Amino acid sequence: MSEQAKDLKPRTKAFALRVIRMYSKLPKNDTVAQVLGKQVLRSGTSVGANYREASRSRSKAEFTSKIGDGLKEIEETEYWLELLMDSGCISAAKMADLLDETRQLIAIFTTIDKRSKGEL
Repeated sequence: MSEQAKDLKPRTKAFALRVIRMYSKLPKNDTVAQVLGKQVLRSGTSVGANYREASRSRSKAEFTSKIGDGLKEIEETEYWLELLMDSGCISAAKMADLLDETRQLIAIFTTIDKRSKGEL
């Protein structure tokens, strides 16, 4: 297993925990914040699960599929985070670090996805 792969397991878990903490701080009486928050909670916590499944895959096709699923989830997470910010539920300043980590994970998953398909 590569060093990047070893680092990605705890990194995606830490990301999921950050998403959980962000969700828990959303106003409970704000319907929009709760709906968007639940979406980001679902997609943001599934990134690491998909990566772990990929790391246990039995074939290259299965690995590529699970990495692709993880990439879809992290891109979806970015969308929901942007909506939380753009709708005014969370300030851009409070969202900056989490969005930065999201975009870094998108870049990493994109590279892994392309390499697994032989595109790089």
